[in-house]
Amino acid sequence: MVLVAGIGLGRWWAGETPAPSPTNSATAPAEGEREVLYWYDPMVPDQHFDQPGKSPFMDMQLVPKYADEATGTGILIAPGVRQNLGIRTVEVERGRLPGAISVPGTIGWDLRLEEVMSARVDAIIERVFVKAPYERVQAGQPLAGILAPAWSTALAEAQALRNADSAAAQALQSAAQERLRVLGLPASVRSNDGRIVLSAPVDGVVSEIAAREGATAAAGTLLFRVNGTDTVWLEAAIPQAGVGAIAPGTPVEARVSTLPGKVFEGRVETLLPQIEAGSRTQQARIVLENPEGLLTPGMFAQVTLDPEGGEAHVLVPADAVIGGGTQTRVIVMTREGRFQPVAVQTGRSGGGMTEILSGLEGGERVVASGQFLIDSEASLSGALDRLNADAPEGQPTGTMPGMDGASTAEPQGKREVLYWYDPMRPEEHFDKPGKSPFMDMQLVPKYADEAPEETGEGTEPTP
Repeated sequence: MVLVAGIGLGRWWAGETPAPSPTNSATAPAEGEREVLYWYDPMVPDQHFDQPGKSPFMDMQLVPKYADEATGTGILIAPGVRQNLGIRTVEVERGRLPGAISVPGTIGWDLRLEEVMSARVDAIIERVFVKAPYERVQAGQPLAGILAPAWSTALAEAQALRNADSAAAQALQSAAQERLRVLGLPASVRSNDGRIVLSAPVDGVVSEIAAREGATAAAGTLLFRVNGTDTVWLEAAIPQAGVGAIAPGTPVEARVSTLPGKVFEGRVETLLPQIEAGSRTQQARIVLENPEGLLTPGMFAQVTLDPEGGEAHVLVPADAVIGGGTQTRVIVMTREGRFQPVAVQTGRSGGGMTEILSGLEGGERVVASGQFLIDSEASLSGALDRLNADAPEGQPTGTMPGMDGASTAEPQGKREVLYWYDPMRPEEHFDKPGKSPFMDMQLVPKYADEAPEETGEGTEPTP
């Protein structure tokens, strides 16, 4: 009875006593309960395996990658470590790149202000008044005196008809003026005792003189070339990348070293429809105001073009962009303080900034320094695998094209394995990986896409 009473008392005491609270280790999930996505070699993280075991690359065990470690929350870096690594973040904003383009250029004559004086009829040059090239002249200033019988006769006839009083003579006045026009008599020509005096048609510079005293000039012979100086042309080589922002009417400022502090304003007249193959530049014809005649052909000028701003885009520091082409990305810092790679499409660059056409909306914080360290960690953690989920078929995710052969090889966990073998005894086949019974080395897999055509010969796999 005492024994029965003791057992009952013990049961009552056990039911009343609360169970001890579980420890932290009891609440933590056992390692076997965590979902494993794949196994990998830390030295070759882009190669994934379906089962644990020895790495075929290094003499070390494969490491599991758990599902709770491969979430898209990014990489967490302690603030102290972040400061030691020199990681700096900046907030991205929408805006326009600085549009000013500075290029060299060469000054030339404005050919629209050029006047060519030639002998329209056979003539003899009696006297030349302006003999030195590049001499400045005023409109109406005499250049040369010539003897031109055809012009002299037509001028005398028109003068006689103009002073006639008869109705018949007056009716012929229009015919006399038409004859002068057909003979090509310039409006600035004056006649004196049968001599024709050629005068400068505009203010400018006599850039070419072909007339010589006593020489005979056949019809069509060049005598003088006069260039106006109110405006000049400036030929500037625009890089092909900046041509899209330049249009006729774009304002321009030019500076020449011979006139320090002097700024000449102008505008783009046209873009010449030709690309220089060697320099990949396109010539822009710029008209500069030159009222004082200080600019002369052949001068070298530094040109600043200020095209109108284009569409506003998200702008990030150029140093924040990693990679190029289809693999361009930036490292974004989330509100929780984690870092994750974000694929972006870049546009133009200038002034230390780069346009982001897609991938960012503005207001995000991107890493401007130390981003390559985070990018390397993202590659190890599998973040780039998710970033490249839409990569073209046949290109492995998580790797950059053009690297070692491992970057183009298919992950081993997805390839069909026929058998394993010892490279020193290739005729011996095994069904499972492991250590070779012949040598102290791991067995090597033989994949189906590497196997030759079946011949019916070979050694049966050893159990």
